[in-house]
Parts: sequence; C-alpha cells; structure tokens
Amino acid sequence: MTIGTDPDGPAGMLQELGFATWTAGDELHGAAPVTPAMHVPGLPHLRTSVLAVWTDTLTGLLATQVTAPRVPVTLELDVQLYRPAPAEGTVQGVARAVKVGRSVFVADVEFTVAGEPVAIAGASFMMAPDPGLTMPSAFSVELPAAPEPLSRPFAERAGCVRRGPGVAVLPRSADGLNISGTINGGLIALAAEEAALSLAPGDTLCSLGLRYLQPARTGPLVATARLRDGLGRVELRDSGNGDRLTCTATARTFERATPPGPPGR
Repeated sequence: MTIGTDPDGPAGMLQELGFATWTAGDELHGAAPVTPAMHVPGLPHLRTSVLAVWTDTLTGLLATQVTAPRVPVTLELDVQLYRPAPAEGTVQGVARAVKVGRSVFVADVEFTVAGEPVAIAGASFMMAPDPGLTMPSAFSVELPAAPEPLSRPFAERAGCVRRGPGVAVLPRSADGLNISGTINGGLIALAAEEAALSLAPGDTLCSLGLRYLQPARTGPLVATARLRDGLGRVELRDSGNGDRLTCTATARTFERATPPGPPGR
C-alpha cells in the first residue's frame, strides 16, 4: 500500500520488474522492457498486475514530491487496457498530477509500446497517518534500470500460488515490502489478478481496480475471487492478522486472449 521505491530499501522484488524513471517538466516518465517472466501464465501477454506495479511506482513517486518528507499511501489504483498487452517491446509510461490537494493526491498514467497506446491508469494517495514514517534521506524520484531483470515468472518470484478455483495466496516476504514494512500494493494487485485468472483460464485482465483499505502487515494474504460473465470481485484478507479485509478489487477479463496484431489494426 505504501510505495516501496527506495533504491536501498527492501522491495528488491519489484525493482527486478525494471522501470527506470526520470522527470520531464511536471511529468514523470518511466520505461522497462517486457520479458517472458512478466507474462500471464501460458499466454504471450504482459500481466495487468505488472502495469499496476508500474502505475503505483510512477504515481507514488509523483506523490512524494508533494508529501515529502511524509510517506504517501495508496488509496485506489486502476489499470484499463485497450487490448491484451504485448509480449515484448519496451513499455513507456508518462505520469501527470491531476489533483494536488491538502489531503489527497491524484495522478494519471498513459502506457505505450512503440508509440501505440497500451493502457491508461491512475491512482490516489494520502499521507501515512503515522507522522513518524518519513522518506529516506537519499530518496530520489529518478530510479535506475534494474541491474538484473526478473528471471522467474512474477507469481513464482513472489511466492504467490493458486490454492484452488478463485483463491490465491501471497506470503509476506522481506523483499516485497513497502517503506512501512507492509506488503507492497503492487504485489496485492498480483494476488488479485491470480485469484481472478484462476477462474478464467486462457484469459487476461482488461481492467483491474483496487481499493486499499488497510495495510497487509502479517500475511499470508489470501485473495478470493468471484467471476461472472467476465466481471469479477476479489476480496483480499490478511490471514495472519485476524483475516482483516485489506483490499477489494474489481477485475474484468478479455475473453480468449490472442496475440496483438500489427500497430494500427
């Protein structure tokens, strides 16, 4: 829920997804190559949850420019795809602030590959309630590319497993935490995606929206999905913390995903 983008911090797992970032005026830009480890299992398409991670990164970094030295926490995040995401290429993201308020910060992101639109996304943030939680002194919104790209499938790397139709379980791991020491919001998106896709073999998600209700402190995080006519609802609970509801998600699938055609088609 709190962004985990400190280069020297614990969220090394998400750093393996790449996404170098740099400022361009009031915008924040990012880029990362798509690798097979980022694909939906069995399909030649980038995971929607990877786009959610990159959305959280870009918008969260923008938010720190307003909240610093306080830490921003994600309230809501959504990703909407035009078509099933490509299997390769370099994803470019451009994030812009939409609302800079006293209590809430909102930003939008546009993702493209080779100039072709892939998805639009957005997120909202508030300052962490704990005033003692502050950004590291060496924190920067400009992040380098990953020195070692993700080599194992994203879910496998995160330890996220499907435990049956509609159920996925994500453990708490030291290199998947936020600055506040809770499970990263991007990994929560992965668990929601896995739960939904377990009910829709051969499909990918065309949209994923998340509402973060409270931090996932203990784990394992259990995601339980219901899906009907391609539209699903997912509840994510912190099983090690009294089964508290951590996040709710809404997901919609592309039916019978096929490799994207040439640009313009």
